Amino acid sequence: MFNAAAALRFVVNGQAGHSDADATRDAIEGALREAGRSGTVLFAAPGELAQVAHKAAAQALAEGSAVVAVGGDGTINTVAQAAHAVGCTMGVIPKGTFNYFAREHGVPTETLEALRWLLDARPEPVQIAAINDQVFLVNTSLGLYPDLLQDREAWKARFGRSRLVAFGAGMATLLRAQRRIRLAIEFDNQRQDMRTLTLFVGNNRLQLEQLGLGGTGERSEGAAADGHITAVVLKPIGTLAMVGLMLRGALGQLGEASGIERFVCRGLVVKPSRMRARRKVKVAFDGEVGWMSSPLTIRVLPQPLWLLKKA
Repeated sequence: MFNAAAALRFVVNGQAGHSDADATRDAIEGALREAGRSGTVLFAAPGELAQVAHKAAAQALAEGSAVVAVGGDGTINTVAQAAHAVGCTMGVIPKGTFNYFAREHGVPTETLEALRWLLDARPEPVQIAAINDQVFLVNTSLGLYPDLLQDREAWKARFGRSRLVAFGAGMATLLRAQRRIRLAIEFDNQRQDMRTLTLFVGNNRLQLEQLGLGGTGERSEGAAADGHITAVVLKPIGTLAMVGLMLRGALGQLGEASGIERFVCRGLVVKPSRMRARRKVKVAFDGEVGWMSSPLTIRVLPQPLWLLKKA
């Protein structure tokens, strides 16, 4: 049972003492004072985010409170993993580039507005998915897309964080894409063997709609909110076709492109072929990149994530 009077636990990815961290702490503590609420701001040093998030989630559960992720997609994903594992309520203060998860659920993207919104919110169940044992809120992928994310981070470190920089990094990655992968994909009692540049699986309706992938027919109405995920396979295509595909994605017309195949399902099993039994696969989940053992099971989880939302 959620207790609105209990102290919230805010998890911030960063070290206290830095100007941005101090400003974040001041904003949170000021909003709490204004609302007559209490809370604790926990800063996680590099490499300690998961540990801090799990401890905060367990404490929040014991107190009937909520753990609040303050940061971008990676921070939100890590806190969601901890909150879902213990069954506690979670809140979000977005500080990322795209903020798809927060925006889909109505969370303001400006920090002070998000704080005030959060303090009037109540727990609501939202769909959460996983690849193997790793949760994801927005998307997961393998093949070309994880390479794109790594290139994007390198561009951001050099040119700064903006959507234009992210688009430029994506274009550069796509133009030099060469590696094809062979996948055996099983879903809905059928199997498809395919050769592709990337497999992308979306759990966020807002992102899918902005890419032009929201209208996949009667069965997908409400996809990413009704127990379904959307899988998109990018077929091997030439450089000019790749540029056209990138532009269609930017214009929200990816669903009209001939270079992709998509399907909506509740889950799928992916087996990269011609791999040694113990070889791991590079995957991405909510902007983070890691390695997982094959086969990959991607599914909607039966238990929802309890998210602080306003009616």
